[in-house]
Amino acid sequence: MRPVAPEGGPGPAGGRPLIVTEDPMLLDDLLRLCAAAGAEPYVHHSVPGPSGGGRDGDGAGAAGPPGGTAGAAGNIGWESAPLVLVGDDAARRVRGAPRRPAVLLVCRDVDDPLVWQRAVEIGAEEVLRLPDAESLLVDRIADVVEGAGRSALAVGVIGGSGGAGASTLACALAVRAARAGERTILIDGDPLGGGMDVLLGGESAEGLRWPDLAGSRGRVGAGALEESLPELHALRVLSWDRGDRVVVPPAAMRSVVAAARRRGGVVVVDLPRRVDEAVAEALAQLDLVLLVVPGELRAVAAAGRVAAGVRMAARDVRVVVRGRPPGGLDAEAVAGLLGVPLAGEVPVEVGLPGRVAEGEPPGGHGRGALARFCDGFWRRVLVPAAERGVTA
Repeated sequence: MRPVAPEGGPGPAGGRPLIVTEDPMLLDDLLRLCAAAGAEPYVHHSVPGPSGGGRDGDGAGAAGPPGGTAGAAGNIGWESAPLVLVGDDAARRVRGAPRRPAVLLVCRDVDDPLVWQRAVEIGAEEVLRLPDAESLLVDRIADVVEGAGRSALAVGVIGGSGGAGASTLACALAVRAARAGERTILIDGDPLGGGMDVLLGGESAEGLRWPDLAGSRGRVGAGALEESLPELHALRVLSWDRGDRVVVPPAAMRSVVAAARRRGGVVVVDLPRRVDEAVAEALAQLDLVLLVVPGELRAVAAAGRVAAGVRMAARDVRVVVRGRPPGGLDAEAVAGLLGVPLAGEVPVEVGLPGRVAEGEPPGGHGRGALARFCDGFWRRVLVPAAERGVTA
């Protein structure tokens, strides 16, 4: 359930990729793409050894381009760079270099049939042709800059009917994850929900809200996103302001959720019941979606329609039964009627609304039913996910 980065790869080398090429036009392109990703690369014209010196098939030494753009000798080697971008012109000269992961062969000639043979000879993971692959290459370089490793476990919460308590559960899950020491981001995906910052007592806290990020496209810096959001109860919150904007473009939702996941830890997304294009973008990136349903027949009927829409985009949907009125349905019956696996049951917590009104966030009362459910949920999903080590 939780993606992890492969182990045993090269060291971080300060998060700076290595470029190996003598093609001035290709070098200009790669430097431009590195700048777009916020990276300052090292540049060598041949393969740098452990001490930074170069070697190639002709025995020539390495040299960086004039003007100080390249890293100085002694700072990085072929084996220590976190990512190596080899120009197609330099493939012959790196054939004898030790095999290692995270090597990309970059070319600009779309008609060369031998490029794949050269990629195999140098152990390249992929061949990227410019300009078509520029966006992909920027993403790979930016991963190096941000030190991308294990992605966050992303959990969505959606109400099966009105008043099901989905926002309360989403907030409590985030609070309990943060108190357990997980880096946590809570994303309010419901523009009509009243605001997660209000539920956490932080409507006046400084930081960006959705209207500030609605124009986001492409890659959003994960670190910059986290630092820009309000910090409440040891977690970061992306919510709404008090303005009139109630729409998040699908591209913005996709970029923001992806950035939040790259920081690792836990991401919790509170979702509206109506699955539009933006919500579908969020659902596609979630590891698990919790459908919150009261234990009564009318709520189950409404939840069936919501579940049908969610299942079209989400990979894993489970039901949480919240409260059982007298004569209502038990948790197993609700799950059976919906045809959705049961994630658990949360009893009604007496006194919760009053504590929230006094400034205590949902889940803040450690001995309450809501906190106990959330703690048990994270124990079940976080440890097994890390142990399984599913890669992205």
